[in-house]
Amino acid sequence: MSYDVGSGDLVLCVNAAPNHVTGEPVPLVQGETYRVWGILPFMCPCGRGDALLDVGVDFAWCQTRFRLLPKPRAESVRRKASVPKEVEPV
Repeated sequence: MSYDVGSGDLVLCVNAAPNHVTGEPVPLVQGETYRVWGILPFMCPCGRGDALLDVGVDFAWCQTRFRLLPKPRAESVRRKASVPKEVEPV
C-alpha cells in the first residue's frame, strides 16, 4: 500500500486493535480519517507492512491499519455572470 499513499493523502483507520508489538492500547479511532504526514520506508515488526505511516498521532503506525480514501473530485461551481449596469444618458 505504501506506493499508493503519499504525503497529504487521507486514510481511513480500519484497525484500532492494541499495538501488535507491545500490546498497549492505541490512540487511533476505528472509522476516523487521518491525513498522512509522511511515509517511513521501514518494515513493520509484524511483517505485514512494508512501510510505517505518520498520521500525527504518536509516532508511526503499520500501514495495514489504514485504507487509502479516494481523492475528492473537483466540483464545478456555477457562477453568475456579471452584467454591467445600464446607465441612462442625461
